[in-house]
Amino acid sequence: MTGVPEEVAMPNRRNPTLKVIKGAKAGPATPRRRLVSRAVPTSPEPIERVLERLDREPVEDPIEAGDLTVVGDPAEVEDQPEPEPAEPEPAERDAAAEPAGAGPSRRARALVALLVVLLAAALAGAGVQGHRWYVDRATDQARREAVAAARQAAVNFVSVSAASVDRDLSRITAGATGDFKDEFTRGQAQVRSAVVENKVQSQGTVLRAGLVSGDRRRAVVLVAVDATVRNVKAPDGRPSHYRIQLDLVRDRDSGDWLVTRLQFVG
Repeated sequence: MTGVPEEVAMPNRRNPTLKVIKGAKAGPATPRRRLVSRAVPTSPEPIERVLERLDREPVEDPIEAGDLTVVGDPAEVEDQPEPEPAEPEPAERDAAAEPAGAGPSRRARALVALLVVLLAAALAGAGVQGHRWYVDRATDQARREAVAAARQAAVNFVSVSAASVDRDLSRITAGATGDFKDEFTRGQAQVRSAVVENKVQSQGTVLRAGLVSGDRRRAVVLVAVDATVRNVKAPDGRPSHYRIQLDLVRDRDSGDWLVTRLQFVG
């Protein structure tokens, strides 16, 4: 080619009409390139062998979470504020404040204190129960002794003989105290004279005896007594039945039950 046409029409984007450029000079002709077809070089080894060799290559280690690298400006990364740790709960603060091993030690001390309290309560309860048991047993024992003393005192009072009058009257006096002892002592001479003159011989037997009331210091006992009385007017004897109420107190020194009052109730 030796040149280009004198007029070349090009599109004008602002005007739909064509702008005509005139007087354009032709430049040197562009030489044509000659295409030479060459054969594609072949691989020195077949493709199947290449693939087999790649399969035998060692596998790279997989990327783990710790192997990740932060991408970016190190300055920007360093300038970012670190997150503040969360404030621990009150229980966690108490646990952190305690030294190692303080938790089990505190629980052990609390357990020991609880055991001491329970033991003290058990001992106190046992002491109260033991005291009640002792009081009840002592009261029952005292009541039985009071009834036995009343039985004996009633028999002594109705069992009098002219042959043993002094001994019999002394036995009654020994088992008496208070008002009853004073009254019997004042009239003891008259009783002795009547027993001797009438040749009295009386022997009593307790039929029944029961506690009316009583504790460890005082008691009231009712005694039923049968007696056979012989004297000048009744040498063969006649039966008599008495119901005697006796009030007794326990002597502080000897512990014996003594009669403070004796009266016939029927």
